[in-house]
Amino acid sequence: MNEVDWVELPLNAALFLVFVLACLLQPVRCSGQSPESDPVEPTVQPADSNSTIYYKHRLDFSWETGVLFDNIPFVLDPLLGDKWKTNPLPYTLVPFISSLRWQLDRVRGPGFLRGYTDLAVGGTFTAITRGPESRYIAFVTGLRRNFVRPNWKTMPYLELRGGVGDVDAKGPQGIKYAQGEALTFTFISSGGVRYNFSSESSFSAGIAYMHISNAYLSGPKAYNFGINVFGPSIGVNFRLKPPPH
Repeated sequence: MNEVDWVELPLNAALFLVFVLACLLQPVRCSGQSPESDPVEPTVQPADSNSTIYYKHRLDFSWETGVLFDNIPFVLDPLLGDKWKTNPLPYTLVPFISSLRWQLDRVRGPGFLRGYTDLAVGGTFTAITRGPESRYIAFVTGLRRNFVRPNWKTMPYLELRGGVGDVDAKGPQGIKYAQGEALTFTFISSGGVRYNFSSESSFSAGIAYMHISNAYLSGPKAYNFGINVFGPSIGVNFRLKPPPH
């Protein structure tokens, strides 16, 4: 190797080192890419906010009331072979229902059927503000189907509950069309929407139908006229314990 080569060797090594350092400091430009060609980060889809509200084994306390003033025939009269008739004695019921609500499954299902089912167990004190009787006390339980849409704060629902209770019957006292005996059965069906203030509390509003009768157990001494009313209802729900980690 001649003298010129020995001089150029350190110079070439120094230039190569500078080039490597430049590539390490600015890798994008050294690769031949312009700043405009930098990859764009993918858009992150927002999580379903309902996942923190509805989860399996959620436990709530609910309190509901309403004013059921519209008297109608018993909806199952035709199936029981009875005439489609309304009790000539009008009633107005104001139920106060306290319940524990337990979510039985996770949110699932296709399309508008997506949702979950909860089990309600509780009791009702019903003030009879129009009619010969004054109060009705009963144990009630049943199922509610909740229809959940992703990220919606409102949730439609349908519910059916049944139970057994005690009414201060006035039929044995000779009051016509009153209830025939104290032991009575009830079922309550309702539908409406629930609005979530947060993952801990919510408000609901809808329409409820309530039936009370003694299932013909008082006959023939007292005929089973029963009570069949519907009207607006409202309620509140409170979560009793935080979700599992």
